[in-house]
Amino acid sequence: MNKKEVAEIKKNFSDDSGLFVIHRVLTAFVNSEKNVLCSEKRDYVSIEADESAVILETLKKTLSGTLGKNLTEYGFPRESYEEGGAQFTLYNALKGELNDDEANQALISRIVDNTEIAENYTVIIGFCSYSVPKKNKNDERLDDSDMDYNFLVTAICYANTGDDGLFYDGVQKGIFKKSNTEMIISKAPQDGFLFPVFSDRSADVNSVMYYTRSPKKPNLSIIEDVLEGTFSYTAEGEKEKFRAVLSQVCADELDYGVITQVNDIIEDIIAQNKNETEPPMIDSGRLKNILADAGVSDERITAVPDVFEKVVGEFALTASNLVENKTVLAAESITVNIGRDATDKVRTSVIQGKKCLIIDLDDPTVKVNGMDTAVGKTASAENAE
Repeated sequence: MNKKEVAEIKKNFSDDSGLFVIHRVLTAFVNSEKNVLCSEKRDYVSIEADESAVILETLKKTLSGTLGKNLTEYGFPRESYEEGGAQFTLYNALKGELNDDEANQALISRIVDNTEIAENYTVIIGFCSYSVPKKNKNDERLDDSDMDYNFLVTAICYANTGDDGLFYDGVQKGIFKKSNTEMIISKAPQDGFLFPVFSDRSADVNSVMYYTRSPKKPNLSIIEDVLEGTFSYTAEGEKEKFRAVLSQVCADELDYGVITQVNDIIEDIIAQNKNETEPPMIDSGRLKNILADAGVSDERITAVPDVFEKVVGEFALTASNLVENKTVLAAESITVNIGRDATDKVRTSVIQGKKCLIIDLDDPTVKVNGMDTAVGKTASAENAE
């Protein structure tokens, strides 16, 4: 799924949409010992309005975030459609429209048996339909519909006892400690997935979209064991791999100017592709062009393909995962944070044999410990020419 397709489903994921409906909901409460304490399937229309609103909100959040960070599509391996495999289990539950008790039990068991979560949680699964509207060549929506996109959307939400602190009791006329021993299920899912994916305006049963609330710490047991996906890197992991490639390729040419220019060039690439449906990716070929534009020597650039393959492998890196919103310069006991619009005001230099950081100030006044302080000309400034 690309960002346009995700946005289309998310936009119509509403009781007010004339194109979308949740038919049935399957829920299960699981404790930290992997025991299913309760499981229930219900028709969505039979659920009270206040509860159904929470279910709708929770399921919709599994379509939130950024592709490549919160949302990642995984293709199933060929053996996944064998009996008991991830695709086999999901497809049977989908085909049964969450009304087949045996298929439902197989799906819940697959999630519970393979998911590693060290606390209580709830599984909420919705069987949904989206009537896909026809569009003309100009991408304008027509009134009639081509087909129904039927899908399962799953949210995994942590559950904990609440502790709301002190409260005022109007009957006893006093302030007391409030304690809640009942399990409160979070409306914000920690993980989830969508099956099948919505691709080229139709269902693709060969892939699944995984959602994580924490891109830096996705639940690998869900990706690899529940969904049988092949995990590559987290967003932070991609950035670390990219840094390793730059360090090895550029070596002694890697300075402040190269680092900030590479960051600026990738930001430009993202901006130029902001209206594209697929996020821009950085492979070894594109990185060679980026480094050339940043002033790295041809001799260093020739090492890019080999280093990229050794460090990253066969994957391309997501451009949005590589950029820095601010530049941080760090030395012993000193840290300087530089906003993205001020990188050109900072440079490094060697003055009288000492390595120095020089910051150009448009305003002669700076704040030191929150107080305005004038910066005047000093004797040493004459030696910095």
